[in-house]
Amino acid sequence: MKSENSKTILLTGGAGFIGSHLVRHLVKKYPFYQIINLDALTYAGNLENLKDIEEAENYTFIKTDITNAEKIQALFNAYKFDSVIHLAAESHVDRSISDPLAFAKTNILGTMNLLNSFKNLWQNQWKDKLFYHISTDEVYGSLGKTGFFTETTAYDPNSPYSASKASSDHFVRAYGETYGLPFIISNCSNNYGPYQFPEKLIPLFINNIILNKKLPVYGAGKNTRDWLYVVDHAKAIDKVFHEGKQGETYNIGGFNEWTNIDLINLLCDLMDEKLNRPVGESKKLISYVKDRPGHDFRYAIDASKIKNELGWKPSVNFEQGLEKTIDWYLKNQKWLENVTSGEYLKYYEKQYGN
Repeated sequence: MKSENSKTILLTGGAGFIGSHLVRHLVKKYPFYQIINLDALTYAGNLENLKDIEEAENYTFIKTDITNAEKIQALFNAYKFDSVIHLAAESHVDRSISDPLAFAKTNILGTMNLLNSFKNLWQNQWKDKLFYHISTDEVYGSLGKTGFFTETTAYDPNSPYSASKASSDHFVRAYGETYGLPFIISNCSNNYGPYQFPEKLIPLFINNIILNKKLPVYGAGKNTRDWLYVVDHAKAIDKVFHEGKQGETYNIGGFNEWTNIDLINLLCDLMDEKLNRPVGESKKLISYVKDRPGHDFRYAIDASKIKNELGWKPSVNFEQGLEKTIDWYLKNQKWLENVTSGEYLKYYEKQYGN
């Protein structure tokens, strides 16, 4: 794909955490693209994340659920999307344990609706078309103390969330093989940064420290994750979309492995410094709780393919990214208050009147 060509891109889940960063990045960088942001605005979708670009001429928001096949096909017919960047998904493991069917509906059937609509519109006219599916490293399962996930690692999902994402990945590849649908898949590690809904570890703990609430740590806190700054992820998606090879998979990681407890201790120290609290004050809030079922021990991505083939690498290390993240949340405590109280849901009604 040549960046100078005009495109009409459907970006699903664009009001969510990663999606809003990507929408902003593409709208600002490619004024000749039409970016159509489709989001159902469930609890984690927040249009306030995009207030700075909502009036841009090359940006349109549409409130629709990807599980509605008829509406999705109608949108494809109306807008003639030549590219899809698919991020919309239920993504929180704990929620998937309590309500697995919701994850199957959105992550599997929703993805199939998009694939069907794309196929129905463009079958046998695949030139300059692309379906880019954003996935997770959790589809690979759990690692021991050594080793890394590569693009050829066998799938071994352990939670309803990761199983639903693994299934959606398989369907994307199956449509490529069966119908010739042009696709790319990327699997990313844990994202963090501004605008993340505070059910995830880092914003949850930042908010709890501000409020002097307990910091619930699963098990002994020894589970290990690779952390990717969300702005770097948006830039990586841009790279893959424009320069990636169709039919390929790209792992996107931050080269930042941390055990949960080491991350939390660093976060506590930084928060004490930022809030002018005595050293060690926030660590007193740490509370060890029963481990969650099927808790994967370690994720670690080998991102050498995207680095070597496309020239992408993270711009910040974890300490730098975490400090940027903390500073944003401290400067935007009203945003935190709004999302934790549900007030953010009123923004759509105010802006769009329904």
